[in-house]
Amino acid sequence: MSRPLRIANPLLLGASLLLLPLAACSTGGGVPKADLAASRVTTIGVNAYLWRATLDTLSFMPLLQTDSNGGVVVTDWYVNPQSPAERMKVTVSILDQDLRADAVRVAALRQVNQGGQWIAAPVQAATTQKLEDVILTRARDLRRAAVSG
Repeated sequence: MSRPLRIANPLLLGASLLLLPLAACSTGGGVPKADLAASRVTTIGVNAYLWRATLDTLSFMPLLQTDSNGGVVVTDWYVNPQSPAERMKVTVSILDQDLRADAVRVAALRQVNQGGQWIAAPVQAATTQKLEDVILTRARDLRRAAVSG
């Protein structure tokens, strides 16, 4: 008399059987490199290249808040050791899931120390534009490395 086959985890077997036809559809060559480095990478809610580039660019500043799903990075006040009477705070918003020039916005606050008190001061438009450019350039470099690597 033969004993019935006992399956340790029937759910695991069922999931394996469902995935088996998909494995047969594979071309055997794997995923093309271009697919791995697509300009739309959304596993975290926003474009992964822009997200990583933002964190890399602002790595010298203390981070106050990060939200990868909403695409927002807020730094705490940063005082440059070369100009201790001035400090900056930056907010970066990633606005799109695609790697595009208009998908990132930088807002900055600047204060100067006058008589022991921090007073709001204007930020030059070129400062925020330069930060946006640095983030976009870094994101493109990351994508290029993923395609060629």
